[in-house]
Amino acid sequence: APPAVHPAMASAGGPDAERPHPKPFLIGVSGGTASGKSTVCEKIMELLGQNEVEQRQRKVLILSQDSFYKVLTAEQQAKALKGQYNFDHPDAFDNDLMHSTLKNIVEGKTVEVPTYDFVTHSRLAETTVVYPADVVLFEGILVFYNQDIRDMFHLRLFVDTDSDVRLSRRGKAPPCPVPYPSSPWGNAQGFYLPIPVLRDMKRGRDLEQILTQYTTFVKPAFEEFCLPTKKYADVIIPRGVDNMVAINLIVQHIQDILNGDICKWQRGALNGHGRTYKRPFPEQAESGSVLAAGKRSHLESSSRPH
Repeated sequence: APPAVHPAMASAGGPDAERPHPKPFLIGVSGGTASGKSTVCEKIMELLGQNEVEQRQRKVLILSQDSFYKVLTAEQQAKALKGQYNFDHPDAFDNDLMHSTLKNIVEGKTVEVPTYDFVTHSRLAETTVVYPADVVLFEGILVFYNQDIRDMFHLRLFVDTDSDVRLSRRGKAPPCPVPYPSSPWGNAQGFYLPIPVLRDMKRGRDLEQILTQYTTFVKPAFEEFCLPTKKYADVIIPRGVDNMVAINLIVQHIQDILNGDICKWQRGALNGHGRTYKRPFPEQAESGSVLAAGKRSHLESSSRPH
């Protein structure tokens, strides 16, 4: 079938009216809070040289599930300001809007993505315009939870970082305003906070509220909703952005797509020998290879706020 043409451009009669936009290769990137999803995506963009490209001309772009939080009722917003609302539950996301937006992206259309304010826990009136791209990275803790959305991805990555490592990552910060002698983040020089905690403190939340929210919502939700979706991953990336071998392999795969070397990347497409048309990736060896395979043992050619 011929590539889709962005209807807005065609109707506007602008300079891009006659230029066809191919349907993009959609990559889902999941993993727990602070596992390194965003960092992995940014590293991929950097290695592909897309960070230096003007946004409208980029061939690869990153979107976050965090943009699709639901509009809260007054009661829910009051709970959220007290740290009593579960932002890590599947029901916290506007899955209908997420699905329709991704559907339009896959069809090569220009879309408007919501902007969410993590300080006030509200969706802003301003939106971000996302132009058609060849490859789209969509990251978030629950991007594989909803089947309709999960099935849209041509490739699924799961960033697998140990929970203790995720929580114990420290940032250069002043000592805690409240002493926590039993905190895992304390040391001889004082008490320092992991990056996710520092981020939330910058958003106007006090330390006790953040830690309570983690133990009440974040950790249980990860174990109940996020971790079970790991089985849907095509490729598992242990240790996140520290695993440069895995990232370089994925970058090469994306480069092949951008160069047109892989022309049949639809999930489940078959070649004449009855095998999926795809480039195989090495499986994780017992010796501790840096790339682990998930449900499928090869690549198919097909800012957490709380």
